[in-house]
Amino acid sequence: MNETIENFGFPETLVREYEHWVILLRPAQPTLGSLVLAAKSDCTDFSALPAEAFAELATVTKAIEDALKGFVQYAKINYLMLMMVDPNVHFHVIPRYEGAREFRGTEYIDSGWPKVPDLGSAIALDCEAKTALRDAMKPLFA
Repeated sequence: MNETIENFGFPETLVREYEHWVILLRPAQPTLGSLVLAAKSDCTDFSALPAEAFAELATVTKAIEDALKGFVQYAKINYLMLMMVDPNVHFHVIPRYEGAREFRGTEYIDSGWPKVPDLGSAIALDCEAKTALRDAMKPLFA
């Protein structure tokens, strides 16, 4: 796996692996169910990905949206391709909703709703919370 994938906690954060992509639990959760969708390629330019990765992206995004719709009942979903610190192609997937969602006694508020996501208000998950959330999400992608 590339450096970016490892920086987001792979393999501990792995939710689902595809041929060209991995879905990782985002270790800092600006909203409940936030993910990282990362290309397994070493590419640092989106346009440099192979055509097969773009074709598979349709399947992967459909799986993400179906899973998160059931998990957090989002109103909107944001795919943010920031790539400012982590160089390899990846998206931050942020489900958006009004109000709060709760998971295992922790409340996750979409502080930026209905505007730009507030990544600075993300809840940093400890090891136990990260494992619990990842394990709750994995079956949604089976």
